[in-house]
Amino acid sequence: MKLLTRRSFLESSASFGAAALAGSSLRAAQTAAAEPIIDIHQHTNYHDRDNSRLLAHQRAMGVTQTILLPSGSAVRRPSTNDGKYNGLGGVSAGGNESVVEMARKHPGEFYFGANEVTDLPEARAEIEKYIKLGGVIIGEQKFIVECDSRESRILYDLAADYQVPILLHFQHGTYNLGFERFGKILEKHPKTNFIGHAQTMWANIDKNHTDQKVLYPKGKVTAGGWTDRYLADYPNMFADMSAGSGLNALTRDEDHARGFLDRHQNKILYGSDCADAIGTGKACQGAQTIAALRKLSPNKTAERKILYENAKQLFRLDRS
Repeated sequence: MKLLTRRSFLESSASFGAAALAGSSLRAAQTAAAEPIIDIHQHTNYHDRDNSRLLAHQRAMGVTQTILLPSGSAVRRPSTNDGKYNGLGGVSAGGNESVVEMARKHPGEFYFGANEVTDLPEARAEIEKYIKLGGVIIGEQKFIVECDSRESRILYDLAADYQVPILLHFQHGTYNLGFERFGKILEKHPKTNFIGHAQTMWANIDKNHTDQKVLYPKGKVTAGGWTDRYLADYPNMFADMSAGSGLNALTRDEDHARGFLDRHQNKILYGSDCADAIGTGKACQGAQTIAALRKLSPNKTAERKILYENAKQLFRLDRS
């Protein structure tokens, strides 16, 4: 019998370890290829999370393609929190240049949007500049303006001109005011694809949600709220499932959530909008949302639409 020397043992162990690692990486790649996930809502420099941790976070969640939403300019205006500077509604996040840089470093894995404070006179030109560079969305629009203001409608027209969606953060009394009137905007801008997001969007899945100051309602949901109707009645309305508000809409009444996901399976998009650096488990809201969507989707076909196919089609990510 041939004796195994220490050197040959180490070489054999190293070869085995490399083969195991290669096999693990291959299985991970095969899984990602079979079930890719598009995250339509992330930010650079979010709560001071650097890009290396953002990259690790997205990969830990199993996300294969990420759309980065920049903040607006650092300006003091009434639309930026009563004259106090907020790059993105009072939250630290990177601007247009930072998302372009990240997307350029990771082509095919990260895409970028274009944004500016809604009522700045140069908002249209600034956003158009970054769309021409390859931006796939306008937003996240998160400023204190009426959702049907003249300045907002200029950007809605811009989105239609370039065939990119625009994402609005609806928060009663704070951002994109007048959600109850948004149906009129959907009618007046039929060529613009709108993506709704945040507390007021998700609180109003419930027909009986009457106190708009309650941003994270709990308990049973009665179908037929403004959000339900906008998604059902207007082909240009879509829903961003991100953040704690989206997760709350799924978990507060799971029976309703199953029906909601079934009814609107062609309109719902997965987004994370979480600022942690982990990407897994209960500490990561984005990972929890993926788990909830997999649990509550009526079938595998609907799940794949929500986690991947709807976003791929809306953002035309397979275009050259």
